[in-house]
Amino acid sequence: MLSKKTIGYGTMLSSILILSMGCKQGKGTLHQKGKWSSSLHRILSDHRLKGAIAGVSVRSAKTGDLLFDHNGDTRLTPASNMKLITGAAALEMLGSDYRFTTEVCTDGEIHDGTLIGNLYLRGKGDPTLLREDFDQFVSQLKSIGVKRIEGNVVADESWFDDQHLSEDMIWSDEHEYYGAQISALTVSPNTDYDAGTIMVTVSGGEIGSAPEVVLHPKTNYVNIVNLATTVSSEKEGELVIKRVHGSNTITISGTISQFGDPETNWVAVWNPGAYALDLFSDSLLTHHIALSGNKEIASTPSHAKTLLSKKSMPLSELLIPFMKLSNNGHAEVLLKEMGRVHLGKGSFEAGLEVVKTFLRSEGLNPNNMCLRDGSGISQMNLIQPNELSKLLYTLQSKKWFSSFFDSLPVAGAQERFVGGTLRERLRKTSAENVIFAKTGSLIGVTSLSGYIKRQKPLVFSVIINNFLDEEEMEKIEDEIMLILAGDVL
Repeated sequence: MLSKKTIGYGTMLSSILILSMGCKQGKGTLHQKGKWSSSLHRILSDHRLKGAIAGVSVRSAKTGDLLFDHNGDTRLTPASNMKLITGAAALEMLGSDYRFTTEVCTDGEIHDGTLIGNLYLRGKGDPTLLREDFDQFVSQLKSIGVKRIEGNVVADESWFDDQHLSEDMIWSDEHEYYGAQISALTVSPNTDYDAGTIMVTVSGGEIGSAPEVVLHPKTNYVNIVNLATTVSSEKEGELVIKRVHGSNTITISGTISQFGDPETNWVAVWNPGAYALDLFSDSLLTHHIALSGNKEIASTPSHAKTLLSKKSMPLSELLIPFMKLSNNGHAEVLLKEMGRVHLGKGSFEAGLEVVKTFLRSEGLNPNNMCLRDGSGISQMNLIQPNELSKLLYTLQSKKWFSSFFDSLPVAGAQERFVGGTLRERLRKTSAENVIFAKTGSLIGVTSLSGYIKRQKPLVFSVIINNFLDEEEMEKIEDEIMLILAGDVL
């Protein structure tokens, strides 16, 4: 049993929704009459929303006219709908072809198979590095004649600043895969690209004994404290896997059924740069390159020369796991990268300044918003639904819009990297394969914003705050989607 969904790339969208649009957004008139509007008002007056705040904004995708507005100018916490802003800003400010670079450098020389000097692994933000990439680096080092290193192996994560978590990260989320620390040098365990995490798989053993624990990638960087017990297959197991705050000790407690499915959790490590260094050093030793020095974290000197380098996939491809699976780490990496590229500072603050510049260029006013991070994990983010729907409308004119649109989850589409976080919602309804939208969820927050493919296409943003029952709020979102997807204006 996995704590995330089954892994594997699905097929890309075979075609792109083409939304025609005018050159200028019209002021329009709200559709406050008729079945469509009255149906929405009925849902938004439902007793399930008592004590909550719902903001709904619906526009014509062709003209930008505001067709329905319910608390659309009220600032609400958007959760992961913040990624719509971050993703669009990254495409505009970095470019859809933008790639991250990782380098292997040295301040020494190679003589008779010995590198006399330090070897530097210099990260520049790539969240898609895998252990296999380190193996490839080492293979390339051997091909240029390196058999021994007379110096230190150094990890350089100075491309970004040393603030690894956003200011509003809740401490209890720090060990979760969605709360992983942000570093310019980091490693992902698989092609979900949850950078800075390790996969911990627990399988039942003999009844009464501790279960088996397997790490991927294999590493001694974390310390496993296995307090769990295997119980008979007739009993339902309940495991708890957590990392002790401020350390890399992972505790496993509770029970697991003897013949039940293995359970896998993704756990965020403490200090992902040091984690990358440990894996890189292990790869050197595994491939029989001898080390005489120490492992350390430091900056690459300016006089060092680059021996090897690797480019990541382009941003247009990275957007698929980022948006489909709502990857928080990708959002914060892109935020810091925008700051580094445009302001020379790989920080949350600099990145947010670049995002605000982008929003102003699109006719939005960031002074009316509260922007705290790139992922939306902060409860302090505040955005107006009308502003978000306005942005989604304007993005249709961008040359990179197809990359942005293809990255959005598709309602009811079962392929994981097509349907994403919407793959189990609105299946076998009129909204299946019609809603292309980003989901968002925090405690007391749910959101859904995107595009509706229909005879007269729509742009929408739904943000609901201050509720107690998340399941009921998702039902309300889905009811709104069914009305919007089924109506012909």
